[in-house]
Amino acid sequence: MGLGDKIGNAAEDMGGKAKEAAGNATDNDRLRAEGQKDQVKADAKKVGESVKDEFKRD
Repeated sequence: MGLGDKIGNAAEDMGGKAKEAAGNATDNDRLRAEGQKDQVKADAKKVGESVKDEFKRD
């Protein structure tokens, strides 16, 4: 996994957390759900990249 990918995934995760927090603060269900979706996408990318890294080690 490249450093740029790791930074991008972390940024997407942090952005999702910020959206979720803003949704919670403003009682905005759409924004809260969008933030949670962004976090799930970032987590899935992290898992995919981890799998790639494991295959590169062999």
